Amino acid sequence: MKTEQLTKSNNINNSIQHKKSKVKMEKVLSAIRRDRFLYLLALPGILFFIVFKYYPMYGLVIAFQDYSPFLGILNSPWVGFEHFIRLFTHAEFGLLLRNTLAISFLNIALFFPVPIVIAILLNEIKGKKYKSIIQTAIYFPHFLSWVIIAGISYIMLGQTDGVVNQIITMFGGEKISFLSNPKLFWLMLTGQNIWKECGWGTILFLASITAIDPSLYEAAMMDGANRLQQIWHITLPAIKTVIVILLILRIGHAMDTGFEQVYLMTNATVAGVADVFDTYVYRNGVRNAQFSYATAVGLFKSAIGFLLVVIANKVAKILGEEGVY
Repeated sequence: MKTEQLTKSNNINNSIQHKKSKVKMEKVLSAIRRDRFLYLLALPGILFFIVFKYYPMYGLVIAFQDYSPFLGILNSPWVGFEHFIRLFTHAEFGLLLRNTLAISFLNIALFFPVPIVIAILLNEIKGKKYKSIIQTAIYFPHFLSWVIIAGISYIMLGQTDGVVNQIITMFGGEKISFLSNPKLFWLMLTGQNIWKECGWGTILFLASITAIDPSLYEAAMMDGANRLQQIWHITLPAIKTVIVILLILRIGHAMDTGFEQVYLMTNATVAGVADVFDTYVYRNGVRNAQFSYATAVGLFKSAIGFLLVVIANKVAKILGEEGVY
């Protein structure tokens, strides 16, 4: 008798759970049908990340193998952490880490604030025509390739016939070796980044500023606040969340210095300060065909980037700011 009651009770519970699951599924399907055009709009982006971001992660397994293209991923011999030990014990590891972090730190310290300042200045321009002209002018370098940027740099900064050095000598100064001076190399890369990307970086900040309620500025003006006080007490606090999130994401890219830019601007005299993990991966992975070793270096970079994002996000939460997650 008790067994039959337990069986009936289990059947009832299973039926209830089944109905609940069915109701949830119907709600999900209803939501998909309701927002089908939004999901359709997001489909190309979703497919992009699946095909080009998530699916290739399967190939990371070769970092733990002695990969051979002829044997394939499934049949290549397993070597464990051999490639990582080789990287950490390599004589150039400290140099690569120093150069990579130094270039990234300069980009964060000098480049990151520039789009914020430019966005605030653009917001202060009242004439729409002048504002559009300025925005177009500062956005344009973003669409130039690093090959063109490098060519412009050689024309402007060349020691023999560079435009900048000609101006310096015109005023009685001595020529400066911008392109072959190791002490100036990191600053030159940062300057290139600022010129190329500062305009494009203003887009998110401008969008955040335009979303601020204009009545806040009107109230501040009635209280006697000048423009600088309005920027400090209204504009910056309003876009603080966006600044923190973008800063966290930027810190996560600390190990990515940009292969094209560094490779194109490197020469023999600055090799000691120009060699970074990206160029090191190119030499070993592409030119020397050490695919497993290059993958291990790339995986190490990704792991450090992920760790930095977690730490930066945790610090932001401790300071009372909204993080990425």
